[in-house]
Amino acid sequence: MRNILATSLGRWPGSGKWAAPVLASLLIGAAAWGAWATCKLRDLERREVVTVELGRLMGDFIEAEARSGRPAEETRARVEAYLKAVEASVARLGRDGRTVLVAEAVVAGNVPDMTGAVRIDVAQRMGAQARDPR
Repeated sequence: MRNILATSLGRWPGSGKWAAPVLASLLIGAAAWGAWATCKLRDLERREVVTVELGRLMGDFIEAEARSGRPAEETRARVEAYLKAVEASVARLGRDGRTVLVAEAVVAGNVPDMTGAVRIDVAQRMGAQARDPR
């Protein structure tokens, strides 16, 4: 019977000249991945959660458009422009490091409401579009 504990490492696959550099590369890669993952998790912890009352924004705009007496085609174009402006404004909030939730979907919690900021931003976007129709 042969003693397997006395087996030399020279006979094992992977014990050649390339084993140490490969093992070192794997350890460095694992450490780099761990540092990257930790950084991303910390970024998520700092991310602010905010709400926007999209239903109220859209309702107010559509109500004002209904009372304006504009032709249907012009109203349709303004509603499309308003939707694009709201989408761009909410996307900007997301790019600024915030997680944006629709206020109507939030049941409870102390979450800042950004509806006013979105309303102002959309008004500015709509004003810029009226000055520069493309």
